[in-house]
Amino acid sequence: MRWLQTEPGQPAIEALQLDIVGFLAILGEGSVLANAQVSTLSRWIFLPRLIPAPQALMRPTRPTKLEPASGNVAGVYSGNSRDSINHIANIVCDANNLPEHSVRVVSINRINKEKNLKARTLAPLTFVLFLGFFLSCLLLGLSIWLDDGMSLVSTCLLSSLSTLIGIGNKWTLQLPKRGDPSGKVPRGDVVVRYPKGNFLVVRCDEQVARELYFAPENITYLLQHGPAYRLLSLVGTVMLMGGVICLANAQIQLQIAWAGSYMLLGSAYWIVAALPGKLHWDYSCYEVVHEALSDSTVGKKGYPSESKTFTKALWHAIAVTKKTDWVLRSNACPNTEAWLEWLQEAKAVSEDVREADKEAVPGVQTWEIPKGWDPQENLNRILAFYAKKDPKSMNKSVEEV
Repeated sequence: MRWLQTEPGQPAIEALQLDIVGFLAILGEGSVLANAQVSTLSRWIFLPRLIPAPQALMRPTRPTKLEPASGNVAGVYSGNSRDSINHIANIVCDANNLPEHSVRVVSINRINKEKNLKARTLAPLTFVLFLGFFLSCLLLGLSIWLDDGMSLVSTCLLSSLSTLIGIGNKWTLQLPKRGDPSGKVPRGDVVVRYPKGNFLVVRCDEQVARELYFAPENITYLLQHGPAYRLLSLVGTVMLMGGVICLANAQIQLQIAWAGSYMLLGSAYWIVAALPGKLHWDYSCYEVVHEALSDSTVGKKGYPSESKTFTKALWHAIAVTKKTDWVLRSNACPNTEAWLEWLQEAKAVSEDVREADKEAVPGVQTWEIPKGWDPQENLNRILAFYAKKDPKSMNKSVEEV
Protein backbone atom coordinates (compact mmCIF):
# COMPACT_ATOMS: atom_id res chain seq x y z
CA MET A 1 0.00 0.00 0.00
CA ARG A 2 1.48 3.29 -1.16
CA TRP A 3 1.28 6.44 0.96
CA LEU A 4 2.83 9.89 0.62
CA GLN A 5 6.47 9.54 -0.42
CA THR A 6 8.69 12.11 1.23
CA GLU A 7 12.38 12.86 1.23
CA PRO A 8 14.28 13.05 4.52
CA GLY A 9 13.33 16.27 6.27
CA GLN A 10 10.55 17.05 3.76
CA PRO A 11 7.11 17.94 5.23
CA ALA A 12 4.40 15.45 4.27
CA ILE A 13 2.21 18.21 2.84
CA GLU A 14 4.82 18.98 0.18
CA ALA A 15 4.55 15.43 -1.12
CA LEU A 16 0.80 15.77 -1.64
CA GLN A 17 -0.04 15.97 -5.38
CA LEU A 18 -3.00 18.07 -6.48
CA ASP A 19 -2.30 18.49 -10.19
CA ILE A 20 -5.96 17.62 -10.77
CA VAL A 21 -7.00 20.91 -9.11
CA GLY A 22 -6.93 22.57 -12.53
CA PHE A 23 -9.99 20.59 -13.54
CA LEU A 24 -11.99 22.29 -10.79
CA ALA A 25 -11.60 25.51 -12.74
CA ILE A 26 -13.54 24.12 -15.72
CA LEU A 27 -16.31 22.26 -13.86
CA GLY A 28 -19.85 23.57 -13.34
CA GLU A 29 -21.00 24.65 -16.80
CA GLY A 30 -24.66 23.98 -16.00
CA SER A 31 -24.81 26.31 -13.00
CA VAL A 32 -22.97 29.06 -14.90
CA LEU A 33 -25.20 28.84 -17.99
CA ALA A 34 -28.40 28.80 -15.92
CA ASN A 35 -28.18 32.59 -15.39
CA ALA A 36 -25.63 33.46 -18.07
CA GLN A 37 -27.85 35.92 -19.94
CA VAL A 38 -28.95 37.96 -16.95
CA SER A 39 -25.44 37.97 -15.50
CA THR A 40 -23.99 39.36 -18.77
CA LEU A 41 -26.71 42.03 -18.71
CA SER A 42 -25.40 43.31 -15.36
CA ARG A 43 -22.78 46.03 -15.24
CA TRP A 44 -20.80 43.92 -12.76
CA ILE A 45 -19.83 41.56 -15.60
CA PHE A 46 -16.58 43.52 -16.14
CA LEU A 47 -15.38 42.92 -12.57
CA PRO A 48 -12.13 40.86 -12.59
CA ARG A 49 -12.82 37.74 -10.56
CA LEU A 50 -12.74 33.97 -10.52
CA ILE A 51 -15.61 32.17 -12.23
CA PRO A 52 -16.11 28.41 -12.53
CA ALA A 53 -16.24 26.95 -16.06
CA PRO A 54 -15.39 30.20 -17.93
CA GLN A 55 -15.32 28.23 -21.19
CA ALA A 56 -19.13 28.03 -20.99
CA LEU A 57 -19.27 31.77 -21.78
CA MET A 58 -16.77 31.58 -24.65
CA ARG A 59 -19.11 30.07 -27.24
CA PRO A 60 -18.48 30.22 -31.01
CA THR A 61 -21.73 32.17 -31.43
CA ARG A 62 -23.72 34.24 -28.97
CA PRO A 63 -27.50 33.90 -28.39
CA THR A 64 -29.61 36.21 -30.52
CA LYS A 65 -32.69 35.99 -28.29
CA LEU A 66 -33.66 35.13 -24.74
CA GLU A 67 -34.70 31.56 -24.11
CA PRO A 68 -38.53 31.27 -24.35
CA ALA A 69 -40.75 29.18 -22.09
CA SER A 70 -43.17 26.48 -23.20
CA GLY A 71 -46.77 27.56 -23.65
CA ASN A 72 -49.23 29.24 -25.97
CA VAL A 73 -50.20 32.92 -26.01
CA ALA A 74 -53.35 34.32 -27.62
CA GLY A 75 -54.62 37.88 -27.76
CA VAL A 76 -58.22 38.20 -26.58
CA TYR A 77 -59.03 41.18 -28.82
CA SER A 78 -55.99 41.63 -31.07
CA GLY A 79 -56.09 38.24 -32.84
CA ASN A 80 -52.37 37.69 -32.20
CA SER A 81 -51.03 34.30 -31.17
CA ARG A 82 -47.69 32.67 -30.41
CA ASP A 83 -46.64 29.11 -29.63
CA SER A 84 -44.09 30.12 -26.97
CA ILE A 85 -43.83 32.56 -24.07
CA ASN A 86 -41.23 35.31 -24.16
CA HIS A 87 -38.57 35.01 -21.47
CA ILE A 88 -39.31 38.44 -19.99
CA ALA A 89 -43.07 37.77 -19.81
CA ASN A 90 -42.41 34.50 -18.03
CA ILE A 91 -40.17 36.29 -15.52
CA VAL A 92 -42.70 39.06 -14.80
CA CYS A 93 -45.68 36.76 -14.19
CA ASP A 94 -44.01 33.41 -13.44
CA ALA A 95 -47.17 31.29 -13.72
CA ASN A 96 -45.69 28.06 -15.11
CA ASN A 97 -45.65 26.59 -11.60
CA LEU A 98 -49.40 26.92 -11.14
CA PRO A 99 -51.32 23.82 -10.06
CA GLU A 100 -52.70 21.67 -12.87
CA HIS A 101 -56.01 22.87 -14.38
CA SER A 102 -55.95 26.21 -12.59
CA VAL A 103 -56.60 29.81 -13.66
CA ARG A 104 -54.91 32.96 -12.45
CA VAL A 105 -55.79 36.57 -13.35
CA VAL A 106 -53.39 39.53 -13.22
CA SER A 107 -53.42 43.11 -14.38
CA ILE A 108 -50.13 44.57 -15.71
CA ASN A 109 -49.49 48.28 -16.16
CA ARG A 110 -46.43 50.17 -17.38
CA ILE A 111 -45.71 52.64 -14.57
CA ASN A 112 -42.43 54.00 -15.96
CA LYS A 113 -42.27 54.39 -19.73
CA GLU A 114 -38.65 55.53 -19.75
CA LYS A 115 -37.26 52.74 -17.61
CA ASN A 116 -36.41 49.35 -19.14
CA LEU A 117 -35.95 45.93 -17.65
CA LYS A 118 -32.48 45.26 -16.35
CA ALA A 119 -30.53 43.01 -14.02
CA ARG A 120 -30.91 43.82 -10.35
CA THR A 121 -28.02 45.73 -8.86
CA LEU A 122 -28.29 43.82 -5.59
CA ALA A 123 -29.25 40.19 -6.19
CA PRO A 124 -27.96 36.67 -5.44
CA LEU A 125 -25.88 36.89 -8.62
CA THR A 126 -24.20 40.01 -7.27
CA PHE A 127 -23.17 38.03 -4.21
CA VAL A 128 -21.41 35.30 -6.21
CA LEU A 129 -19.71 37.91 -8.42
CA PHE A 130 -18.18 39.65 -5.41
CA LEU A 131 -17.36 36.28 -3.84
CA GLY A 132 -15.27 35.52 -6.93
CA PHE A 133 -13.62 38.95 -6.67
CA PHE A 134 -12.83 38.41 -2.98
CA LEU A 135 -11.33 34.96 -3.64
CA SER A 136 -9.28 36.38 -6.49
CA CYS A 137 -7.84 39.08 -4.20
CA LEU A 138 -7.19 36.50 -1.48
CA LEU A 139 -5.30 34.18 -3.82
CA LEU A 140 -3.34 37.11 -5.24
CA GLY A 141 -2.27 38.11 -1.72
CA LEU A 142 -1.34 34.52 -0.82
CA SER A 143 0.70 34.16 -4.01
CA ILE A 144 2.73 37.27 -3.19
CA TRP A 145 3.12 36.27 0.46
CA LEU A 146 4.41 32.79 -0.46
CA ASP A 147 6.55 34.09 -3.34
CA ASP A 148 4.82 31.79 -5.84
CA GLY A 149 5.14 33.28 -9.31
CA MET A 150 3.19 30.48 -11.01
CA SER A 151 0.16 31.01 -8.76
CA LEU A 152 0.49 34.77 -9.26
CA VAL A 153 0.38 34.40 -13.06
CA SER A 154 -2.52 31.95 -12.80
CA THR A 155 -4.47 34.39 -10.62
CA CYS A 156 -3.91 37.25 -13.06
CA LEU A 157 -4.86 35.17 -16.10
CA LEU A 158 -7.98 33.52 -14.67
CA SER A 159 -9.21 36.75 -13.03
CA SER A 160 -8.66 38.89 -16.12
CA LEU A 161 -10.49 36.27 -18.15
CA SER A 162 -13.82 37.31 -16.59
CA THR A 163 -13.31 40.90 -17.79
CA LEU A 164 -12.52 39.64 -21.29
CA ILE A 165 -15.68 37.51 -21.23
CA GLY A 166 -17.65 40.56 -20.08
CA ILE A 167 -16.47 42.63 -23.04
CA GLY A 168 -17.52 39.89 -25.46
CA ASN A 169 -20.90 39.08 -23.91
CA LYS A 170 -22.19 42.36 -22.41
CA TRP A 171 -25.56 43.25 -23.92
CA THR A 172 -28.52 45.56 -23.43
CA LEU A 173 -32.21 44.76 -23.71
CA GLN A 174 -34.47 46.84 -25.91
CA LEU A 175 -38.19 46.09 -25.68
CA PRO A 176 -40.11 46.94 -28.88
CA LYS A 177 -42.34 49.98 -29.06
CA ARG A 178 -45.07 51.04 -31.46
CA GLY A 179 -43.90 53.15 -34.37
CA ASP A 180 -47.05 55.31 -34.30
CA PRO A 181 -48.38 55.55 -30.74
CA SER A 182 -51.17 57.93 -31.76
CA GLY A 183 -53.24 55.27 -33.56
CA LYS A 184 -56.18 53.58 -31.84
CA VAL A 185 -55.70 49.90 -31.13
CA PRO A 186 -57.79 47.29 -29.24
CA ARG A 187 -57.00 46.27 -25.71
CA GLY A 188 -54.00 44.01 -25.31
CA ASP A 189 -55.50 41.38 -22.97
CA VAL A 190 -53.91 37.96 -23.50
CA VAL A 191 -54.50 34.42 -22.30
CA VAL A 192 -51.47 32.21 -21.70
CA ARG A 193 -52.01 28.45 -21.75
CA TYR A 194 -49.30 26.39 -20.08
CA PRO A 195 -48.47 22.71 -20.83
CA LYS A 196 -50.09 21.47 -17.60
CA GLY A 197 -53.50 22.77 -18.65
CA ASN A 198 -53.41 25.93 -16.54
CA PHE A 199 -54.26 29.42 -17.75
CA LEU A 200 -53.01 32.91 -17.00
CA VAL A 201 -55.34 35.75 -17.98
CA VAL A 202 -53.40 39.01 -18.35
CA ARG A 203 -55.37 42.26 -18.46
CA CYS A 204 -53.19 44.98 -20.03
CA ASP A 205 -53.01 47.53 -22.81
CA GLU A 206 -51.63 46.85 -26.27
CA GLN A 207 -48.17 48.28 -25.58
CA VAL A 208 -47.61 46.00 -22.59
CA ALA A 209 -48.83 42.98 -24.58
CA ARG A 210 -46.46 43.88 -27.43
CA GLU A 211 -43.46 44.32 -25.12
CA LEU A 212 -43.98 41.20 -23.06
CA TYR A 213 -45.69 38.62 -25.25
CA PHE A 214 -45.74 39.21 -29.00
CA ALA A 215 -42.74 41.20 -30.22
CA PRO A 216 -39.29 39.58 -29.94
CA GLU A 217 -36.83 40.92 -27.38
CA ASN A 218 -33.96 42.74 -29.06
CA ILE A 219 -30.48 41.86 -27.83
CA THR A 220 -27.81 44.46 -28.60
CA TYR A 221 -24.25 43.38 -27.79
CA LEU A 222 -21.55 45.81 -26.76
CA LEU A 223 -19.17 44.09 -29.19
CA GLN A 224 -21.28 43.65 -32.32
CA HIS A 225 -18.55 42.56 -34.75
CA GLY A 226 -18.73 38.75 -35.02
CA PRO A 227 -15.09 38.06 -36.04
CA ALA A 228 -13.85 40.35 -33.25
CA TYR A 229 -15.88 38.36 -30.73
CA ARG A 230 -14.48 35.04 -32.00
CA LEU A 231 -10.95 36.45 -31.79
CA LEU A 232 -11.68 37.53 -28.23
CA SER A 233 -12.91 34.02 -27.43
CA LEU A 234 -9.70 32.58 -28.86
CA VAL A 235 -7.60 34.85 -26.65
CA GLY A 236 -9.75 33.86 -23.68
CA THR A 237 -9.25 30.17 -24.41
CA VAL A 238 -5.47 30.62 -24.48
CA MET A 239 -5.65 32.54 -21.18
CA LEU A 240 -7.69 29.74 -19.63
CA MET A 241 -5.22 27.06 -20.73
CA GLY A 242 -2.27 29.14 -19.55
CA GLY A 243 -3.89 29.76 -16.18
CA VAL A 244 -4.61 26.06 -15.63
CA ILE A 245 -1.04 25.10 -16.60
CA CYS A 246 0.43 27.65 -14.20
CA LEU A 247 -1.95 26.47 -11.48
CA ALA A 248 -0.69 22.89 -11.85
CA ASN A 249 2.84 24.13 -11.13
CA ALA A 250 2.00 26.20 -8.06
CA GLN A 251 3.00 25.25 -4.53
CA ILE A 252 0.89 22.61 -2.85
CA GLN A 253 -0.30 25.07 -0.20
CA LEU A 254 -1.65 27.38 -2.88
CA GLN A 255 -3.15 24.50 -4.84
CA ILE A 256 -5.13 23.60 -1.73
CA ALA A 257 -6.29 27.24 -1.48
CA TRP A 258 -7.28 27.20 -5.16
CA ALA A 259 -9.18 23.93 -4.76
CA GLY A 260 -11.09 25.27 -1.77
CA SER A 261 -11.88 28.51 -3.62
CA TYR A 262 -13.31 26.75 -6.66
CA MET A 263 -15.29 24.31 -4.52
CA LEU A 264 -16.82 27.22 -2.60
CA LEU A 265 -17.46 29.21 -5.76
CA GLY A 266 -18.99 26.25 -7.60
CA SER A 267 -21.34 25.57 -4.69
CA ALA A 268 -22.41 29.22 -4.61
CA TYR A 269 -23.19 29.22 -8.35
CA TRP A 270 -25.15 25.98 -8.00
CA ILE A 271 -27.29 27.46 -5.18
CA VAL A 272 -27.96 30.63 -7.18
CA ALA A 273 -28.90 28.57 -10.25
CA ALA A 274 -31.54 26.77 -8.16
CA LEU A 275 -33.23 30.04 -7.14
CA PRO A 276 -36.21 31.48 -9.10
CA GLY A 277 -35.04 33.48 -12.11
CA LYS A 278 -37.14 36.53 -11.19
CA LEU A 279 -34.85 37.21 -8.20
CA HIS A 280 -32.16 38.37 -10.62
CA TRP A 281 -34.31 40.77 -12.71
CA ASP A 282 -35.45 44.31 -12.01
CA TYR A 283 -38.91 44.63 -13.56
CA SER A 284 -40.09 47.50 -11.35
CA CYS A 285 -41.16 49.41 -14.49
CA TYR A 286 -44.22 47.13 -14.50
CA GLU A 287 -46.93 47.00 -11.87
CA VAL A 288 -48.42 43.51 -11.50
CA VAL A 289 -51.75 43.44 -9.64
CA HIS A 290 -53.19 40.07 -8.70
CA GLU A 291 -56.91 39.51 -9.16
CA ALA A 292 -59.08 36.61 -8.03
CA LEU A 293 -62.08 34.52 -8.99
CA SER A 294 -64.94 33.84 -6.63
CA ASP A 295 -63.67 30.26 -6.12
CA SER A 296 -59.97 31.12 -5.87
CA THR A 297 -57.69 29.45 -3.35
CA VAL A 298 -56.99 32.33 -0.97
CA GLY A 299 -53.89 30.94 0.74
CA LYS A 300 -51.88 30.37 -2.45
CA LYS A 301 -49.71 32.82 -4.36
CA GLY A 302 -51.64 34.69 -7.04
CA TYR A 303 -55.02 33.36 -5.83
CA PRO A 304 -55.38 30.57 -8.45
CA SER A 305 -58.79 29.06 -9.16
CA GLU A 306 -58.22 25.29 -9.18
CA SER A 307 -60.37 22.81 -11.12
CA LYS A 308 -60.45 19.05 -11.47
CA THR A 309 -60.65 19.04 -15.28
CA PHE A 310 -59.23 21.04 -18.15
CA THR A 311 -62.75 21.88 -19.35
CA LYS A 312 -63.60 23.68 -16.12
CA ALA A 313 -60.33 25.58 -16.18
CA LEU A 314 -61.03 26.62 -19.79
CA TRP A 315 -64.49 27.80 -18.76
CA HIS A 316 -63.06 29.97 -16.00
CA ALA A 317 -60.70 31.64 -18.49
CA ILE A 318 -63.61 32.25 -20.88
CA ALA A 319 -65.71 33.66 -18.05
CA VAL A 320 -63.10 36.33 -17.31
CA THR A 321 -62.38 37.27 -20.94
CA LYS A 322 -66.01 36.90 -22.20
CA LYS A 323 -64.51 35.87 -25.55
CA THR A 324 -63.95 32.51 -27.23
CA ASP A 325 -62.05 33.37 -30.43
CA TRP A 326 -58.74 33.02 -28.59
CA VAL A 327 -59.59 29.43 -27.62
CA LEU A 328 -59.29 28.12 -31.18
CA ARG A 329 -56.28 30.30 -32.00
CA SER A 330 -54.39 28.82 -29.05
CA ASN A 331 -55.49 25.27 -29.88
CA ALA A 332 -57.05 24.99 -26.43
CA CYS A 333 -59.82 22.71 -27.75
CA PRO A 334 -60.60 20.66 -30.90
CA ASN A 335 -62.17 22.49 -33.82
CA THR A 336 -65.27 20.25 -34.05
CA GLU A 337 -68.99 20.95 -34.19
CA ALA A 338 -69.47 19.70 -30.64
CA TRP A 339 -66.79 21.95 -29.18
CA LEU A 340 -67.92 24.94 -31.25
CA GLU A 341 -71.43 24.55 -29.84
CA TRP A 342 -70.03 24.31 -26.33
CA LEU A 343 -68.00 27.46 -26.92
CA GLN A 344 -71.14 29.31 -28.03
CA GLU A 345 -72.93 28.29 -24.84
CA ALA A 346 -69.92 29.22 -22.70
CA LYS A 347 -69.69 32.66 -24.33
CA ALA A 348 -73.41 33.30 -23.79
CA VAL A 349 -73.18 32.39 -20.10
CA SER A 350 -70.00 34.45 -19.64
CA GLU A 351 -71.91 37.63 -20.49
CA ASP A 352 -73.36 37.45 -16.98
CA VAL A 353 -69.94 37.38 -15.30
CA ARG A 354 -69.34 40.55 -13.32
CA GLU A 355 -67.22 41.86 -10.51
CA ALA A 356 -68.19 40.06 -7.31
CA ASP A 357 -70.03 41.92 -4.57
CA LYS A 358 -67.99 40.06 -1.97
CA GLU A 359 -64.24 39.98 -2.57
CA ALA A 360 -62.53 36.59 -2.16
CA VAL A 361 -59.57 38.46 -0.65
CA PRO A 362 -60.03 41.90 0.98
CA GLY A 363 -58.81 44.61 -1.38
CA VAL A 364 -58.44 42.25 -4.38
CA GLN A 365 -60.71 42.60 -7.41
CA THR A 366 -62.76 39.41 -7.68
CA TRP A 367 -64.70 37.98 -10.64
CA GLU A 368 -67.95 36.16 -9.86
CA ILE A 369 -68.21 32.79 -11.64
CA PRO A 370 -71.84 31.71 -12.31
CA LYS A 371 -72.77 28.54 -10.41
CA GLY A 372 -75.88 27.57 -12.38
CA TRP A 373 -74.02 26.34 -15.47
CA ASP A 374 -71.81 23.25 -15.25
CA PRO A 375 -69.23 23.31 -18.10
CA GLN A 376 -68.32 19.64 -17.78
CA GLU A 377 -71.90 18.41 -17.68
CA ASN A 378 -72.88 20.49 -20.69
CA LEU A 379 -69.87 19.34 -22.66
CA ASN A 380 -70.67 15.71 -21.91
CA ARG A 381 -74.23 16.28 -23.10
CA ILE A 382 -73.12 17.90 -26.35
CA LEU A 383 -70.49 15.25 -27.04
CA ALA A 384 -73.02 12.48 -26.41
CA PHE A 385 -75.49 14.12 -28.81
CA TYR A 386 -72.94 14.39 -31.62
CA ALA A 387 -71.68 10.88 -30.95
CA LYS A 388 -75.18 9.52 -31.61
CA LYS A 389 -75.62 11.79 -34.60
CA ASP A 390 -72.30 10.87 -36.23
CA PRO A 391 -69.83 8.73 -34.24
CA LYS A 392 -66.93 9.68 -36.55
CA SER A 393 -67.34 13.37 -35.72
CA MET A 394 -66.41 12.76 -32.10
CA ASN A 395 -62.62 12.86 -32.04
CA LYS A 396 -62.33 13.05 -28.26
CA SER A 397 -63.96 10.82 -25.71
CA VAL A 398 -65.57 12.20 -22.58
CA GLU A 399 -62.90 10.51 -20.45
CA GLU A 400 -60.09 12.28 -22.34
CA VAL A 401 -61.48 15.76 -21.77
